Amino acid sequence: MSSSGLKFNLFMPLFLGCLMAANAGNLHNDFDITWGDGRGNIINNGEVLTLSLDKASGSGFQSKNEYLFGKIDMQLKLVPGNSAGTVTAYYLSSKGSTWDEIDFEFLGNLSGDPYILHTNVFSQGKGNREQQFYLWFDPTADFHTYSILWNPQRIIFSVDGTPIREFKNMESLGVPFPKNQPMRIYSSLWNADDWATRGGLVKTDWTQAPFTASYRNFNADACVWSNGATSCKSNSSSSNNAWFSQEMDSTNQQRLQWVQKNYMIYNYCTDAKRFPQGLPPECNMS
Repeated sequence: MSSSGLKFNLFMPLFLGCLMAANAGNLHNDFDITWGDGRGNIINNGEVLTLSLDKASGSGFQSKNEYLFGKIDMQLKLVPGNSAGTVTAYYLSSKGSTWDEIDFEFLGNLSGDPYILHTNVFSQGKGNREQQFYLWFDPTADFHTYSILWNPQRIIFSVDGTPIREFKNMESLGVPFPKNQPMRIYSSLWNADDWATRGGLVKTDWTQAPFTASYRNFNADACVWSNGATSCKSNSSSSNNAWFSQEMDSTNQQRLQWVQKNYMIYNYCTDAKRFPQGLPPECNMS
């Protein structure tokens, strides 16, 4: 990890100062509803955003800003009841054929069965880094905070402040890491009953439609990318930039291990059948 970090610092200036891009406020200022013919709405004076899905269409939104590194928080309340066949995707992504992407996807299920939280990291157009989890609460009963910490050394996925996954910069092993492409935030609610629930065995029950997911309390402590430049200042100190060099302390390492021991249900790094030529190089690091 240290050699990766040193290698990175040779390439790029270390942005020490950061401007807070957004904090919990009016979602009209941060997002545009991009599709859904009225199925996406910002309500309650900009405090809540809702996406809906019916048999005709789902819906989605994207951030007005692009970001290159940051700590992104959003509270979500997922589709309640029988959500089988539906997927609520919340992710960062760049554009183009060699895009970078950092994914949360919530795979619906029958009433009483747990949601599956699906995570993935794409770098230079290559993904196949899935880890999946059950949650230790009902994500449909209330809002919960889903966070992405993205800095030059690592990506940390967290739920209500508890880390569930860390993807480290291992460029020293030849593993591409998202670090050069600005990304927008995207979210969508859509029908994926050909694969989402039990491999497509359970179909969407359209008598339950419309299905609705809700969002609030967006916060981006992040570097905004605009006109080819970052809002984060190099060679200046700031008290708001702890995330830029943040790593997990021993307490969070223990929390991560607790989640992965008790709630992880799939890890690409243990799926030897999928990689007959050998597991990806990052999987061989502790």
